[in-house]
Amino acid sequence: MLDACAELVDEVGYDGLTTTLLAERAGVAIGSVYQFFPDKRAIVQALTLRSLEGYLERLGARLADEGIAHWWDAVDAAIDEYIDMHRTVPGFRTLHFGDVVDIHLLDDERDNNDVIVSQLSGLLIERFGILDAKRLQFVLAIAVEAADALIKLAFRRSTDGDPVVLGEAKALIREYLHHRL
Repeated sequence: MLDACAELVDEVGYDGLTTTLLAERAGVAIGSVYQFFPDKRAIVQALTLRSLEGYLERLGARLADEGIAHWWDAVDAAIDEYIDMHRTVPGFRTLHFGDVVDIHLLDDERDNNDVIVSQLSGLLIERFGILDAKRLQFVLAIAVEAADALIKLAFRRSTDGDPVVLGEAKALIREYLHHRL
């Protein structure tokens, strides 16, 4: 059902998604949809959580690579994985990490980007031993918001992401973090 949801979200958007369309695409009875999900928001929430888990797995694998020696390489990898998911993961370009649906889709208490910041800072602290976790989270929050906006701009300009805007986004984020961490 989540795969069908991802396809439909890309085709008709969140507003056009219905549980009836989902059931038809997934080849299941409408009752089966409601057995697992009370409404379309819950379905999209599950899809978004799956995307977050996939993102963190992909990034974790890249950070485990010995070729990533500095935190700025990890930041580049985080941006690259986010861009790649826009290009390759059904539903991700439309939903991102849920902000299209609800700014609190991933967590009732924190906004979606704050959840991402927490995850990223945890990875950076674990991998690079950054000591000032509070400072790291603050500057990452700024960087994530800026990167998110610029990456969305790049994908509005070109279906594959405007490479000039994406390059500028990476340069801006790296330079900002370099002077703040």
